[in-house]
Amino acid sequence: MTVSTAIARLNAADPDFARHLDHLLSWESVSDDAVNQRVLDIIKAVRERGDAALVEFTQRFDGVEATSIDDLILGRERLELALTRITDAQRAALEKAAERVRVYHERQKQDSWQYTEADGTVLGQKVTPLDRAGLYVPGGKASYPSSVLMNAIPAKVAGVGEVVMVVPTPRGEVNELVLAAACIAGVDRVFTIGGAQAVAALAYGTESVPQVDKVVGPGNIYVATAKRHVFGQVGIDMIAGPSEILVVCDGQTDPDWIAMDLFSQAEHDEDAQAILVSPDAAFLDRVAASIDKLLPTMERAEIIEKSVNGRGALIQVRDMQQAIEVANRIAPEHLELSVADPQAWLPQIRHAGAIFMGRHTSEALGDYCAGPNHVLPTSGTARFSSPLGVYDFQKRSSIIFCSEQGASELGHTASVLARGESLTAHARSAEYRILTQDKGN
Repeated sequence: MTVSTAIARLNAADPDFARHLDHLLSWESVSDDAVNQRVLDIIKAVRERGDAALVEFTQRFDGVEATSIDDLILGRERLELALTRITDAQRAALEKAAERVRVYHERQKQDSWQYTEADGTVLGQKVTPLDRAGLYVPGGKASYPSSVLMNAIPAKVAGVGEVVMVVPTPRGEVNELVLAAACIAGVDRVFTIGGAQAVAALAYGTESVPQVDKVVGPGNIYVATAKRHVFGQVGIDMIAGPSEILVVCDGQTDPDWIAMDLFSQAEHDEDAQAILVSPDAAFLDRVAASIDKLLPTMERAEIIEKSVNGRGALIQVRDMQQAIEVANRIAPEHLELSVADPQAWLPQIRHAGAIFMGRHTSEALGDYCAGPNHVLPTSGTARFSSPLGVYDFQKRSSIIFCSEQGASELGHTASVLARGESLTAHARSAEYRILTQDKGN
C-alpha cells in the first residue's frame, strides 16, 4: 500500500488567508433529498406499525434474522455476560474510565435553590432529572464503548430514571466491549436496532421500545437526519459533524508526537479535520516530515491520508498571540495547547469544546479516560454550545410564591406592563390581588 500526504500549508500573513481558511473549515451536514425522504418514510412507518416496522427494517438494513421484537432485546443478564467475555485488562480499563467519568460529572450536578424576599415572596429554581433518556450507539466494527460511558454515566449521575440504549448488530455482529460498557455504566435496557428507525422508536415509542425524553449519541447521516426530524418531539444532544483537532504549538514539542495527535482524529473518517498552528515555520516542516514518516505505519493509513490531504492544514502565524486568534476563529472541537505555559494562554481561549493543556496531554486521553466528556461541539459550534454533561439530563423549573403583600406590590408593575401590551385580562388578573390599601398608590 502506497500512501502519501500533500497537507495544505497556509500562512496567516497572506492577504487571502481568511478566504482559504473559510474554505478549509467549510463542511455541511446536509442530507440530500433522497436521504431526507427515506428517513421521513422510516419515521412514518415506525409511528404507524411500531415493533413490526422495527423488525422489518432490521432484517432489511442490518441483515439480522429476527422474527419478532423479542429477538432484538438484550436483558441485563446478557450485559453481565459480556463482562465475562472481555479480557481482564479490558474490564479494568472500562471500570477505571467509568469511575473517572463519574467522579468528574458528579461535580456538574445542579441543586434546586430558593430565596425569600422581605415581604415573604419566594423565588427559586427546581432542578429535576429527565424521566428517561435514549442512547444511540453505533454498532458492528465501528463500535465505541467509550461513547457508552460518556453518554450513559452523566445521565445516571443526573438521576435519570431509565437509560435505554439502541445499538445495531449488523449481520448479527455483537460487540462485547460495548455491552460490557453498558453494564458498567448502568444502562437499563438494550435494543439491537439502529439507523433512523431506532431514533424514531425512541422518540415516539413502540409496543416494546419506551418513549424517551431525550436522544443522545453519535450516528451516520441517517441517524443525524432522523434526530433533526424528531427534535421537538424529544430533545437531542447535537447534530455532530466530523471529528476535529486543532493543535497550537510553540515549536518545542516532539514533531512525532504532534503528527500522531493529528492522526488521532484523522483516523476517524475521511471528513475528519486535523490542523496545526505554529509561528515556527521550521517546526511545521519537521511535523510534515513526521507525517510522511509515520503514515505508512498506521493501520488506518488510507483514511488518514484522505483526511489530511482533504481537510488538514499546517498554518504558520506571526506569533503565539495570532495563533490564539486563529484558534478562536476556528472554534475547534478539540484544542491542544502544546506550549510551555498553557495556563498563561488559557484566559484568551474563548471558543473550544475541550482544551488539552501542555505537551503531555494528548487528545486521546480525553477520548477515553481523563474524565471530562468527549461528546463535544463540532464545526465551529463551540462558539455557542458546550460538551455533553449532567446538565443535559436535567431540566429547570422556576418557582414563584407570592405572599399577599408581595402579590399586591408586584400587581402594580404587572398591571402597567400588561395594559401597555393591551392584554387586559393579564392586567386585571394581577389587579385582583392588589390590597385595598395599596390601590391608590
